[in-house]
Amino acid sequence: MWGIIPAAGAGSRIQPLAFSKELLPVGSRFEGGTEKPRAVSEYLIDRMLVGGVTKICFVISPGKSDILGYYGADIKGAHVCYTVQPRALGLCDAIFRALPMVSPDEDVAIGLPDTIWFPEDGFRSIGKGDFTFLLFQVDRPESFDAVVTNKNGRVLEVQVKRTDASTGWVWGAFRMRCRVLKELYGLWLSRGKKDEYIGTLVNEYIRGGGAVTGSRAGTAYVDVGTVHGYREAIRLLATMPGHIREKDKW
Repeated sequence: MWGIIPAAGAGSRIQPLAFSKELLPVGSRFEGGTEKPRAVSEYLIDRMLVGGVTKICFVISPGKSDILGYYGADIKGAHVCYTVQPRALGLCDAIFRALPMVSPDEDVAIGLPDTIWFPEDGFRSIGKGDFTFLLFQVDRPESFDAVVTNKNGRVLEVQVKRTDASTGWVWGAFRMRCRVLKELYGLWLSRGKKDEYIGTLVNEYIRGGGAVTGSRAGTAYVDVGTVHGYREAIRLLATMPGHIREKDKW
């Protein structure tokens, strides 16, 4: 399974930084018995590896060579590659940059590298459906993409950063088959690449008969892309027993 990590954003909400926002130190890990700072994107990578990801594709902007220098070509046995998004054209454009890497028979896990969430086995817990959002309940859904589902978990609508969001459940990551990723890509092209957010594209996919599931398996979610979020992440990690573990070695 492939893990796609869109890491081309400028991180304007938390600037100035002297490095890519995905390398912002949050918490720590042990390496050879020595405690070291942990980059925020390592949390997503850990969750991808637990979920069965064996290959990771970072989508970076031309100026983010520090991510390549930090992670290199291998993370805990998973092969790592990089592709470039020349201009910041949104999440959809970034995700589809990785499509040529993925074989038709593979699954894809996608998450945001400036977030920290639990449970750590979230990707595994949502199974191997055609397209499933991992959902988290938050206090301010208007800052995210709220996901409305029916009682069976079928997604009815994604409310993209709406102040009148009708649910507190938002997507934090998702997993799909490559076939679905290609269908979304074709739909995106047919709409003139106008969808910046994945939510608006998914709404059109649903209107066209596409099936999307929402799994309310998430227990905690923090967007570390702001100073407030950074503080919330530190508080969250402090409440999680064993979040610094000797087995967290790179």
